[in-house]
Amino acid sequence: MQRVTAKICGLSTPETVGAAVRHGASHVGFVFFPKSPRHIEPDRAGALAAIVPDHVRKVGVFVDPDDALLAHAIARGGIDTIQLHGNETPDRIAAIRAAHGVPVWKAVSVRTRSDLDGAKPYAGLVDLILYDAKTPKGAALPGGMGLRFDWMLLEGVIHAQPWALSGGIGVDNVERAVGITGARLIDTSSGVESAPGIKDVDKIAAFLQRIASL
Repeated sequence: MQRVTAKICGLSTPETVGAAVRHGASHVGFVFFPKSPRHIEPDRAGALAAIVPDHVRKVGVFVDPDDALLAHAIARGGIDTIQLHGNETPDRIAAIRAAHGVPVWKAVSVRTRSDLDGAKPYAGLVDLILYDAKTPKGAALPGGMGLRFDWMLLEGVIHAQPWALSGGIGVDNVERAVGITGARLIDTSSGVESAPGIKDVDKIAAFLQRIASL
Protein backbone atom coordinates (compact mmCIF):
# COMPACT_ATOMS: atom_id res chain seq x y z
CA MET A 1 0.00 0.00 0.00
CA GLN A 2 1.14 3.53 -0.76
CA ARG A 3 2.70 5.21 2.26
CA VAL A 4 1.01 8.14 3.97
CA THR A 5 2.42 11.57 3.12
CA ALA A 6 1.61 15.08 4.30
CA LYS A 7 1.21 18.63 3.09
CA ILE A 8 2.02 21.38 5.57
CA CYS A 9 -0.08 24.34 4.47
CA GLY A 10 0.00 28.04 5.25
CA LEU A 11 3.76 28.33 5.66
CA SER A 12 5.25 31.81 5.82
CA THR A 13 8.78 31.70 7.29
CA PRO A 14 12.08 30.05 6.35
CA GLU A 15 12.17 28.26 9.72
CA THR A 16 8.81 26.57 9.26
CA VAL A 17 9.43 25.74 5.61
CA GLY A 18 12.75 24.24 6.66
CA ALA A 19 11.08 22.17 9.37
CA ALA A 20 8.50 20.84 6.92
CA VAL A 21 11.15 19.84 4.40
CA ARG A 22 13.56 18.44 6.97
CA HIS A 23 10.97 16.21 8.57
CA GLY A 24 9.62 14.78 5.35
CA ALA A 25 6.62 16.73 4.06
CA SER A 26 5.72 15.72 0.52
CA HIS A 27 4.06 19.09 -0.14
CA VAL A 28 4.31 22.60 1.25
CA GLY A 29 1.50 25.10 0.88
CA PHE A 30 1.45 28.87 0.47
CA VAL A 31 -1.81 30.77 0.86
CA PHE A 32 -2.68 33.60 -1.51
CA PHE A 33 -5.89 34.92 0.04
CA PRO A 34 -5.78 38.28 1.85
CA LYS A 35 -8.55 37.39 4.32
CA SER A 36 -6.48 34.50 5.68
CA PRO A 37 -4.01 34.98 8.56
CA ARG A 38 -1.67 32.78 6.49
CA HIS A 39 -1.72 35.01 3.41
CA ILE A 40 1.61 35.88 1.80
CA GLU A 41 2.55 37.76 -1.35
CA PRO A 42 3.96 35.86 -4.34
CA ASP A 43 7.42 37.43 -4.05
CA ARG A 44 7.69 36.27 -0.44
CA ALA A 45 6.48 32.82 -1.42
CA GLY A 46 9.14 32.75 -4.11
CA ALA A 47 11.88 33.34 -1.57
CA LEU A 48 10.52 30.47 0.53
CA ALA A 49 10.05 28.19 -2.46
CA ALA A 50 13.71 28.68 -3.33
CA ILE A 51 14.73 26.68 -0.26
CA VAL A 52 12.39 23.78 -1.07
CA PRO A 53 14.01 20.84 -2.90
CA ASP A 54 12.56 19.70 -6.21
CA HIS A 55 11.05 16.50 -4.81
CA VAL A 56 8.73 18.50 -2.53
CA ARG A 57 5.73 19.96 -4.33
CA LYS A 58 4.91 23.64 -3.81
CA VAL A 59 1.17 24.21 -3.67
CA GLY A 60 -0.48 27.60 -3.98
CA VAL A 61 -3.86 27.92 -2.26
CA PHE A 62 -6.32 30.29 -3.94
CA VAL A 63 -9.96 31.32 -3.54
CA ASP A 64 -11.65 32.24 -6.83
CA PRO A 65 -8.41 33.69 -8.26
CA ASP A 66 -8.07 35.61 -11.49
CA ASP A 67 -5.51 34.61 -14.10
CA ALA A 68 -3.17 37.49 -13.25
CA LEU A 69 -2.76 36.29 -9.67
CA LEU A 70 -2.24 32.69 -10.77
CA ALA A 71 0.37 33.71 -13.33
CA HIS A 72 2.19 35.87 -10.79
CA ALA A 73 2.19 33.13 -8.17
CA ILE A 74 3.57 30.59 -10.62
CA ALA A 75 6.19 32.91 -12.09
CA ARG A 76 7.32 34.71 -8.93
CA GLY A 77 6.05 32.44 -6.17
CA GLY A 78 7.57 29.22 -7.44
CA ILE A 79 4.23 27.42 -7.35
CA ASP A 80 4.01 24.12 -9.21
CA THR A 81 0.49 23.08 -8.13
CA ILE A 82 -2.73 25.13 -7.88
CA GLN A 83 -5.21 24.37 -5.08
CA LEU A 84 -8.62 25.98 -5.56
CA HIS A 85 -10.69 26.57 -2.45
CA GLY A 86 -13.51 28.77 -3.69
CA ASN A 87 -16.58 28.46 -5.91
CA GLU A 88 -14.68 27.68 -9.09
CA THR A 89 -16.90 26.02 -11.70
CA PRO A 90 -15.78 23.10 -13.87
CA ASP A 91 -15.55 25.47 -16.84
CA ARG A 92 -13.34 27.85 -14.87
CA ILE A 93 -11.10 25.00 -13.76
CA ALA A 94 -10.76 23.78 -17.34
CA ALA A 95 -9.72 27.29 -18.36
CA ILE A 96 -7.18 27.48 -15.51
CA ARG A 97 -5.62 24.17 -16.54
CA ALA A 98 -5.40 25.27 -20.16
CA ALA A 99 -3.91 28.66 -19.30
CA HIS A 100 -1.33 27.65 -16.69
CA GLY A 101 -0.33 24.07 -17.42
CA VAL A 102 0.26 22.89 -13.84
CA PRO A 103 -1.59 20.32 -11.73
CA VAL A 104 -4.85 21.55 -10.21
CA TRP A 105 -6.47 20.43 -6.95
CA LYS A 106 -10.04 21.25 -5.92
CA ALA A 107 -11.25 21.46 -2.34
CA VAL A 108 -14.68 20.01 -1.64
CA SER A 109 -16.36 21.10 1.59
CA VAL A 110 -18.00 18.29 3.56
CA ARG A 111 -20.51 18.17 6.40
CA THR A 112 -22.86 15.39 5.28
CA ARG A 113 -22.52 12.34 3.05
CA SER A 114 -24.32 14.12 0.22
CA ASP A 115 -21.56 16.75 0.21
CA LEU A 116 -19.19 14.09 -1.12
CA ASP A 117 -21.09 14.32 -4.40
CA GLY A 118 -19.54 17.76 -4.78
CA ALA A 119 -16.48 16.03 -6.18
CA LYS A 120 -18.32 14.52 -9.15
CA PRO A 121 -18.39 17.59 -11.44
CA TYR A 122 -14.59 17.77 -11.27
CA ALA A 123 -13.89 14.18 -12.34
CA GLY A 124 -11.28 14.25 -15.07
CA LEU A 125 -10.75 17.99 -14.65
CA VAL A 126 -8.54 18.06 -11.57
CA ASP A 127 -5.54 16.04 -10.44
CA LEU A 128 -6.75 15.67 -6.85
CA ILE A 129 -9.82 16.28 -4.70
CA LEU A 130 -9.21 17.66 -1.21
CA TYR A 131 -12.01 16.79 1.21
CA ASP A 132 -12.17 19.52 3.85
CA ALA A 133 -14.61 20.45 6.60
CA LYS A 134 -17.40 22.79 5.57
CA THR A 135 -17.11 26.09 7.42
CA PRO A 136 -20.13 27.84 8.98
CA LYS A 137 -22.35 29.89 6.70
CA GLY A 138 -21.00 33.42 6.43
CA ALA A 139 -17.49 32.48 7.61
CA ALA A 140 -14.74 34.68 6.20
CA LEU A 141 -12.54 31.68 5.41
CA PRO A 142 -13.37 28.57 3.35
CA GLY A 143 -10.92 26.46 5.39
CA GLY A 144 -8.04 26.60 7.84
CA MET A 145 -10.32 27.05 10.84
CA GLY A 146 -9.42 23.86 12.68
CA LEU A 147 -12.79 22.26 11.92
CA ARG A 148 -13.20 18.65 10.93
CA PHE A 149 -16.04 16.61 9.50
CA ASP A 150 -17.14 13.09 10.41
CA TRP A 151 -14.46 10.91 8.83
CA MET A 152 -16.84 7.94 8.91
CA LEU A 153 -18.54 9.57 5.90
CA LEU A 154 -15.55 8.48 3.81
CA GLU A 155 -15.46 4.91 5.09
CA GLY A 156 -15.85 2.52 2.18
CA VAL A 157 -16.21 5.27 -0.44
CA ILE A 158 -14.85 4.37 -3.88
CA HIS A 159 -12.98 7.39 -5.18
CA ALA A 160 -12.88 8.10 -8.89
CA GLN A 161 -9.60 10.01 -8.68
CA PRO A 162 -6.74 10.82 -6.29
CA TRP A 163 -7.83 12.56 -3.09
CA ALA A 164 -6.53 13.95 0.18
CA LEU A 165 -7.98 14.70 3.60
CA SER A 166 -7.97 18.00 5.44
CA GLY A 167 -9.75 19.75 8.28
CA GLY A 168 -8.78 19.83 11.94
CA ILE A 169 -6.08 17.18 11.71
CA GLY A 170 -3.16 17.21 14.16
CA VAL A 171 -0.71 14.86 15.78
CA ASP A 172 -3.33 13.58 18.24
CA ASN A 173 -5.88 12.44 15.68
CA VAL A 174 -4.04 11.84 12.39
CA GLU A 175 -3.66 8.11 13.03
CA ARG A 176 -7.41 7.79 13.54
CA ALA A 177 -8.11 9.91 10.45
CA VAL A 178 -5.95 7.65 8.30
CA GLY A 179 -7.33 4.49 9.87
CA ILE A 180 -10.95 5.43 9.21
CA THR A 181 -10.64 6.98 5.76
CA GLY A 182 -7.62 5.27 4.23
CA ALA A 183 -6.25 8.66 3.16
CA ARG A 184 -2.74 8.54 1.74
CA LEU A 185 -2.21 12.32 1.74
CA ILE A 186 -3.04 14.43 4.78
CA ASP A 187 -3.20 18.22 4.60
CA THR A 188 -2.75 20.17 7.84
CA SER A 189 -2.49 23.84 8.70
CA SER A 190 -4.04 24.88 12.01
CA GLY A 191 -3.05 21.49 13.45
CA VAL A 192 0.60 22.56 13.54
CA GLU A 193 0.10 26.13 14.78
CA SER A 194 0.51 27.87 18.13
CA ALA A 195 -1.96 30.58 17.03
CA PRO A 196 -3.84 31.31 13.79
CA GLY A 197 -1.24 31.80 11.08
CA ILE A 198 1.71 31.07 13.39
CA LYS A 199 3.30 27.73 12.56
CA ASP A 200 5.21 25.89 15.31
CA VAL A 201 8.36 24.07 14.22
CA ASP A 202 8.04 21.52 17.05
CA LYS A 203 4.44 20.74 16.10
CA ILE A 204 5.44 20.37 12.46
CA ALA A 205 8.20 17.94 13.47
CA ALA A 206 5.92 15.91 15.73
CA PHE A 207 3.17 15.73 13.11
CA LEU A 208 5.49 14.56 10.35
CA GLN A 209 7.14 12.04 12.64
CA ARG A 210 3.71 10.60 13.38
CA ILE A 211 2.93 10.51 9.65
CA ALA A 212 6.17 8.59 9.02
CA SER A 213 5.13 5.97 11.57
CA LEU A 214 1.81 5.18 9.85
